[in-house]
Amino acid sequence: MPKALCLFSLVASILVASLFLLDALAAMLGQTGLAILGGVSLLMDITFIVLAGIMAFLSWLTYKQQR
Repeated sequence: MPKALCLFSLVASILVASLFLLDALAAMLGQTGLAILGGVSLLMDITFIVLAGIMAFLSWLTYKQQR
C-alpha cells in the first residue's frame, strides 16, 4: 500500500505540474482562451509548478526507500 500511495502522489504531482505549466505557457503567449485556468496569475502558476516538482521529488525518494 505505501508503494501505491507513493506512485499515486508522483502521478498527481506530474499532472498538477503539467496543468499549471500549460496554463503559464498559454498566458505568456497571449492565448488566454487556450489557458486551462484562465491564465490569471503567472506567480500562482510558477508557485504550483515548483511545489509540484518538490512533491514529485519527495515521492520518488520515498518510493525508492520502500523497495
